[in-house]
Amino acid sequence: MTRSEHELSRRAFLEGTTVAVVAATTLNVDLGAQSPPTVAIAVESQVPRTTIRLTVNGVAERVEVEDRWTLVELLRDRLGLTGTKIGCDRGECGACTVLVDDKPAYACSQLAVWMDGREVTTVEGLARNGVLTPLQQAFIDHDAPQCGFCTSGQLMTATAFLKNTPKPTAADVRSALAGNLCRCASYNHYVDAVLAAAGTGPVRGTGGAQ
Repeated sequence: MTRSEHELSRRAFLEGTTVAVVAATTLNVDLGAQSPPTVAIAVESQVPRTTIRLTVNGVAERVEVEDRWTLVELLRDRLGLTGTKIGCDRGECGACTVLVDDKPAYACSQLAVWMDGREVTTVEGLARNGVLTPLQQAFIDHDAPQCGFCTSGQLMTATAFLKNTPKPTAADVRSALAGNLCRCASYNHYVDAVLAAAGTGPVRGTGGAQ
């Protein structure tokens, strides 16, 4: 095929494609005017839903959830508990950590329907009547939060850790917090704060955790 024949064939192909697209668009518009509500709405109405009962921060909840929702979506979007953050949204950074039956869990990796009959504690459930827990106060005293985005997840992991390890070493704390990333690199401050809350760390201002 000569160059001129190739260009002619290409031009004919493009012109034909343009006509086909315009015709298809026109046809869709005409059909849309006569058809019922959009497909998107129909698909949305077919999403499976389940009613679950769970306890969140000591309060019994009965909630209808979409079966595809994660726990972090339920907490933030339905229950308004935005202290639980969405970071990586794939179970790697720990920003969304909450307690499920007193054990740390990544809320982005737990389906909401799995929480039926379970007890969930978020960062909003730590303080009582406006009084911070010793761990929360230690976070403040040791300047642990920097940007603060990972702080709620760090608190929840550390809370569960101290219940099981009341007298930890610095190495114990580092190991426990390994699944919670801090992009501000405030790791030593978090370790100092947890040790201080446990009564095994240095007095504020005497240096970092050893």
